Amino acid sequence: MGILIVDDNQSNLFVIENILKRAGYNDYLSLTSAKELFAYFQKKSPLPMQVDIILLDIMMPEMDGIEACRRLQQIPHLKDIPVIFVTALEDSNKVVEALDAGGSDYVMKPINKTELLARIRVALRLKYEKDWHIEQDEKIRNELDLSMQVQTSLLSEPIINENILLKASYLPAYKLAGDMYYWQKIDEYRYAAIQLDMMGHGISASLVCMFISSVLRDAITKASDPEYVMKELNRWMNSLNHRNQQIPYYFTGIYLILNTKNKTLEYVNAGHPTGFAFIDNKEVAELASNTCAIGFFEDIQIKKAIITYSKSIQLLLCTDGVEEAIEKYEPNGFNYLKKTASYFWNESLDKQPIDYLLSKKQQANADDDMCVVLIQAN
Repeated sequence: MGILIVDDNQSNLFVIENILKRAGYNDYLSLTSAKELFAYFQKKSPLPMQVDIILLDIMMPEMDGIEACRRLQQIPHLKDIPVIFVTALEDSNKVVEALDAGGSDYVMKPINKTELLARIRVALRLKYEKDWHIEQDEKIRNELDLSMQVQTSLLSEPIINENILLKASYLPAYKLAGDMYYWQKIDEYRYAAIQLDMMGHGISASLVCMFISSVLRDAITKASDPEYVMKELNRWMNSLNHRNQQIPYYFTGIYLILNTKNKTLEYVNAGHPTGFAFIDNKEVAELASNTCAIGFFEDIQIKKAIITYSKSIQLLLCTDGVEEAIEKYEPNGFNYLKKTASYFWNESLDKQPIDYLLSKKQQANADDDMCVVLIQAN
């Protein structure tokens, strides 16, 4: 534990040094000016002594203690070091100014040994607690970064070839999101795809998303039919809710099977925002909700809907965060999406689907997770 003493008066330094030494604080260093203080911190690391607290005189030549404290607060790795002002000033306004500059406490001259040591103990205790929280926050940030990498790894890579395109934009509002998308090639002609929006945000929603992602893969392997897959997901969500009585989880989603040979689209929309299918470059069909959200009830009635096309189909699927972001700039987000879905997007590798809907600035101002899935087949 290291203490820096900064005072231009040698007598004051002598008094404080003796108080510290007799109290068992042997790791200290005395400086005579603010200039020496900053010169100490500019030394090559590691510093000769770790500084846990600064005892700083207010009245000093060239730069006073208040200005020195202000400058310390502007240096990220120094601003959390507690500063106790040591002053002979009885001007309460000056003391307030010193505390407003970032000081944690003050003691008056002539120095009372008991008071000085008590204020040092308080400042050190607060610093150690703050350091502990900073360390814990760093651990949490690292764990969140790892979780984000795991969650992102579960998302599907784009599929782009002559006859089929599946691509998505994925913009979490925070590091972890409740939105998810996934697709899988079943055989030469059939593709399964899902977009879902888990209730809530952050860690819990993302963990449930990862759980559902695993369940989804198993379900598609057994039988890819939309009715079967959504019933399986509902069964597992209810099983999860039975084990967790505190927060019932559910999600909205669209699951679909696209058959490029038969030119059919089979889908179930479970309480999700309406998707749009631009058929043969002529008309837009709405993929409206045809059952409730997954996880609400143990037994739900699910019946898939079927759309056919002759030459081409383009699908636009969005989570509710996209529509909410659009409604900040458009009077009706639903109509805007439907209109935008009514022309064929010249999709390229360097452009994201969401860029057709929102500018980069509008995307940055969004408050919710956003996910856009674009599917094209011909």
